[in-house]
Amino acid sequence: MFTLFVLCSLAPITVLAVLSFTHVTGQLNEQSQSRLRQASKALGMAVVERLMFLEANLTTVAATLELGSWSEEKGGGSVAVTRDLGGRFKRLGIMSSSGEYRVLLGEPREPIGLTADQRAEIPSGRSLLLRERITNGAVALFMVRAVNPENVESGLLLGELDPGYLWGGDSSLPPLTELCILDHKNLVLFCSGEPTISTEVALRAGQSASGRLEWNWEDQEYLAGHWTIPLFAFSSDEWKVFLSESKADVLAPMANFRRTFPLVLLMSIWVVLLLSVRQIRRSLVPLEKLREGTRRLAKRDFSSHVVVESGDEFEELAASFNTMAGQLGKQFHALSTMAEIDRAILSVLDTRQIVNTVLTRMPDIYPCRLVSVALFDPKKKTQAEVHTRKTNPDDDAVVETIEVETDQLEKLQGLRAHPDKPWTEQSEPPYLLPRSLRRGVESWLVFPIPFHGGLGGIMVLGDVGGTNHQEEDLQRARQLVDQVAVALANATLIEQLDELNWGTLVALARTIDAKSPWTLGHSERAAEMALKIGRILGLSRTELDNLHRGALLHDIGKIGIPPTILDKPGKLTPEETAVMREHTLIGERILQPIAAYAEVIPVVSQHHEWFDGSGYPRNLRGGEISFIARIYAVADVFDALVADRPYRGGLAIDTVIEYIEERAGKQFDPSVVEAFLEIARRDRTHLEKQYAGPTPLGSLLPS
Repeated sequence: MFTLFVLCSLAPITVLAVLSFTHVTGQLNEQSQSRLRQASKALGMAVVERLMFLEANLTTVAATLELGSWSEEKGGGSVAVTRDLGGRFKRLGIMSSSGEYRVLLGEPREPIGLTADQRAEIPSGRSLLLRERITNGAVALFMVRAVNPENVESGLLLGELDPGYLWGGDSSLPPLTELCILDHKNLVLFCSGEPTISTEVALRAGQSASGRLEWNWEDQEYLAGHWTIPLFAFSSDEWKVFLSESKADVLAPMANFRRTFPLVLLMSIWVVLLLSVRQIRRSLVPLEKLREGTRRLAKRDFSSHVVVESGDEFEELAASFNTMAGQLGKQFHALSTMAEIDRAILSVLDTRQIVNTVLTRMPDIYPCRLVSVALFDPKKKTQAEVHTRKTNPDDDAVVETIEVETDQLEKLQGLRAHPDKPWTEQSEPPYLLPRSLRRGVESWLVFPIPFHGGLGGIMVLGDVGGTNHQEEDLQRARQLVDQVAVALANATLIEQLDELNWGTLVALARTIDAKSPWTLGHSERAAEMALKIGRILGLSRTELDNLHRGALLHDIGKIGIPPTILDKPGKLTPEETAVMREHTLIGERILQPIAAYAEVIPVVSQHHEWFDGSGYPRNLRGGEISFIARIYAVADVFDALVADRPYRGGLAIDTVIEYIEERAGKQFDPSVVEAFLEIARRDRTHLEKQYAGPTPLGSLLPS
């Protein structure tokens, strides 16, 4: 409201001032540019008049020379001519056709050279205007004409123009202006001060005979008018006159307005403030409190109350606001808790973690003394795993496995007919709760957890007293149970898929090993050893899973190797060895289309690479070899040497351990060998038992 009062009073003043300032500024700019353009034309015409007069002077000198009356001696007509020329020409001389130069006026200097084109203009009778750059960037101007245009051999008159006369001096310029004259190549011929015009600005003038310009130079704005000097009477290209003035000087009359207007505006603000604050204070204070309360509400602060004691509608509004804030706080807390629980149970795929989250957070959305979740075994329906926890934070969850009687199971199955109406009873349901936690609980609220069209479990909420529950609490509890059902279904599906995946890998490994009776069980045994090494080396769960998969699939490429080579009892020929070594690349090509096995492929393709780079198929060395491939290389060689082969019997475990230890740093990664030796010392009895009898076929499905 205060802002509206201020705007209504100050807005018209401000708008009028801005419009006036803009209009006056535009008028000053327009008048200045028009004045500069007219002045540049006047200055240009003055330069033309002086050039015409200087040409007339040269014509007079030429006539005097023709008559032969010019003399360097004092006295006579030549002295008068020299005295007249002295204020207009700095130097004057005559150059004969043979190149001899004679000084007529001023100090001697080297004559200016003429180009062939310039000499061709001499017979026309028009004077040439030439320029020559001298020291400090200054430019000297020359006027050249023939003594007798009809007889070029009579010689040339060369006169250096006096800048003071030609440009008229500073006294001829309008106040606070700067004059610059440029030739057709935008070379500065003259500037009354430091040049502020650049070549880029000059090019903007284009080919127009006159016009206006604006530009910036060293953080200052300039206005200018330009005019083209017509030099058709001379053998010369046109010149341009630029007359500029600082924009700050142009707008100097507005400076007083800029200083005065803020004072007027400030005074208006104080007047409006004094007149309006008393009238609007009664409204502004309650509104400010309500606004602050709204901000706190937006920041989820529902506990603060707005206190207004104005005795009018604002006090009633504040009371309604406080009631609304309390209701919103309760609803928001419930929704936030539900969202957190939903994220917690839907973001994990572990059944036990989902159940623990429900046991911990359910009291936040439904007041109760005890929470229990019973999950039925999918294979044995009468058996259930019961997770129970009291709301006391000092109590831990209790997990028991119970047997449910047939009549009790039928009663629970009946809950599926009314999923939106939880079953309640006042007596204890001993088949659902551990005996140690039943004490102190008098009423029960039971929700069925559906699973694949059947009953997957039961959620029990226990409390003291009756079962008088609010409908909103029941709906939120029912919603959470539905989310738990979805989460458990997802977790069960993932677990089943994981079991299927590992079972498929083990079956594939056995299929590969079964291609030759000598390698039966090799992949599983070597995988077991590799996993032990990986755990000692601190591999993560993901890295261990990749190592496990790679170990089971490491020889998948042997599908493409002929059995005659795999089972050959004697030493392989070089050709057969080359074929055998192809199994790593064949395995790599087989697994490449499976994106999920991208991290597994290095084990398949690199488990025959040597640490010193002398392995195959790519002669990788050191860190170029995948770390899990380096781990499996040790496990693979250990099992291959201890087990029997068609061309030799199995070696003693001590011999193989010594062999691997000797090849640390050459064939194997020294850190992997060190971990292997620790396993060999720790599990020596297990290894001797494992390789004592027939080749075992153990299952390596992860627990």
